[in-house]
Amino acid sequence: MTASIIELHGVGKSFRSADGHPRPVLQELDFNLREGEIVALLGQSGSGKSTLLRIMAGLVPADRGQVRYRGQPMSGPARGISMVFQSFALFPWLTVQQNVELGLEARGVAKAEREAKAEAAIALIGLSGFEGALPRELSGGMRQRVGIARALVTEPDVLLMDEAFSALDVLTGERLREDILELWDGGHMPTRAMLVVSHNIEEAVMMADRVLIFASDPGRIRCQLSVQLPRPRNPESAEVRALIDEVYALMTAGATRHARVAGAADAASTPAPLAERLPEADVASMDGLLELLADPPFDGRADLPQLSEEAGLPDAELLPVAHALALLGLAQLDSGDLQLTPLGRRYVEGAHELRRDLFGQQLMAHVPLIAHIRHSLEQEPNGQMPDKPVLRLLSEHLDDTEADAVLQTAVTWARHGEVFEYDYNTGALRLPTGDDEPMR
Repeated sequence: MTASIIELHGVGKSFRSADGHPRPVLQELDFNLREGEIVALLGQSGSGKSTLLRIMAGLVPADRGQVRYRGQPMSGPARGISMVFQSFALFPWLTVQQNVELGLEARGVAKAEREAKAEAAIALIGLSGFEGALPRELSGGMRQRVGIARALVTEPDVLLMDEAFSALDVLTGERLREDILELWDGGHMPTRAMLVVSHNIEEAVMMADRVLIFASDPGRIRCQLSVQLPRPRNPESAEVRALIDEVYALMTAGATRHARVAGAADAASTPAPLAERLPEADVASMDGLLELLADPPFDGRADLPQLSEEAGLPDAELLPVAHALALLGLAQLDSGDLQLTPLGRRYVEGAHELRRDLFGQQLMAHVPLIAHIRHSLEQEPNGQMPDKPVLRLLSEHLDDTEADAVLQTAVTWARHGEVFEYDYNTGALRLPTGDDEPMR
């Protein structure tokens, strides 16, 4: 069996919430990265994928469990592991050559040697002739190539890529991905294994030997899929399309755990927590996807990859919208397909007032945070309250940035459904103007 380069056994990680309580981010995580393989990691935003990469790189310690590199316990950054970030992370005042040399300089490599190695890495990644350029003089794709060259110049065993292609336009990202795979498959890279965090399902299937699906709250590996197809892979082949469909199905499995189809008994379902992380989906995207789903050629049921192509939405945008529609009972996710529910059909065919009323009713039924805020406002003599108590409540389970994002999503949805209003200047939540009757 192929040797493992990095091994994780029972790894857990928590951060402190605003009230000082530990907030689990990773839990009981077991994973081996083996020599000679590319592994892709897919999961929702906030599921702990980036934290996992930082633990594997030795940038942050695990709270529990064991992390081993080449059989030895890790304590701090490992010399054989390099990381590529989404944000390029280049020093703007340094040239391409100087940015690539940084890691070698930090290790005390002599000037002549590091210059020669940096030039070789820059040539490998296709940037010869740009050694003296500053980052501001480069395109986004070229800047990311500099980041990759900086990671490769130290000749790492393991390359960790944290959404390295997501900040690029589609064509640039595809070209860079293809170039990386060509170097890998041609044996031109010093790297022996890669772990790629991505939001792009097709990208994961095109690159990886294994695809891991991450669950959230706390983060853990929910399932994995082996990809046996040889590279380069044709994205239009029946085999690749079948694998993409399978990953979509795995990614959306269980997404309707809190959703209820109108009129269906669901007494056994577990109520969602108040601090549940809401899908970051805007109402216009939800309406647009429902309308597209209802019309030909889909007529109420669509394969998610086809829907993504028709809607022009990348997976990072499509999946949160699909999850939001499932959460509100306007659609169902089933084996990688999105299907309109009877309530969703009624919503699509309804006038603005009916859509607003149905949306508000579903929010109250399926989004406990929104129902909690509405009921709290109804208890206030003046029908309003500050947002700070809500943010404190959310911060018991989420970090401050996530708490704010959840509240803003709740506010956007609630305003559309006329459940409550929000004053962005004062941070005040209030009942809709002229709302005399409590919403049930």
